[in-house]
Amino acid sequence: MTGSKTNAMNRKAVVEAVKAIPAGKDHAWDGLSEDERPATAAELGAALERYRRSRGRPKLERPKVSITLRVDADVADALRASGKGWQTRMNDALKDWLREHSST
Repeated sequence: MTGSKTNAMNRKAVVEAVKAIPAGKDHAWDGLSEDERPATAAELGAALERYRRSRGRPKLERPKVSITLRVDADVADALRASGKGWQTRMNDALKDWLREHSST
């Protein structure tokens, strides 16, 4: 079967349908299928906002803060020698120290 037979409308019917679209509009909705209805500006705006919010990592309630910390070279070497994730382990060690030494 050739490509021209795959559509129920022939070229003349397509041209007539395009000519029947009202001026100033880019679509003609027959009102039968809600799936075929063009989205309103409000619907498009809401969909774009959902799309933008869904990208990337979720926002943290209390994100980590980047700081510069000076430590002895042997401390830095030991932490780095412990392998990948040494910054997280250092953060956990500092949290433990704070829990043990808190005044409350």
